[in-house]
Amino acid sequence: MAIQEVAVVSVPVSDPARAKAFYVDVLGLELVREDDSVPGLHWIQVAPSDGTTALTLVTWFESMPAGSLRGLVLRSPDLASDYDELVAKGVEFDGPPRRTPYSEGETVLRDPDGNSIVIQQA
Repeated sequence: MAIQEVAVVSVPVSDPARAKAFYVDVLGLELVREDDSVPGLHWIQVAPSDGTTALTLVTWFESMPAGSLRGLVLRSPDLASDYDELVAKGVEFDGPPRRTPYSEGETVLRDPDGNSIVIQQA
């Protein structure tokens, strides 16, 4: 087996439109795809402009209730500035960025559903 990359990570949300607004308008990810051609599925996929991994905002996995995501790590080249900008936009964080044994700095934010996302200094 020769796996080359992680293509998509599913992020469980309760309201796809609200989640799209957060991930695109607040976090600055790009809308890659939006499709509702399959009955019962509103497919919204977002990604960093230069990223290879996309996030799909999902509502259809019973085993993944909205807000249950933990451990997703996003990287920022200017964590301090991004933190200040996001706080000004009303994003909820666990605390300010801090140095850890495995990163120059990181902090944890919550999306509107309570999904926990780590933002780490690149």
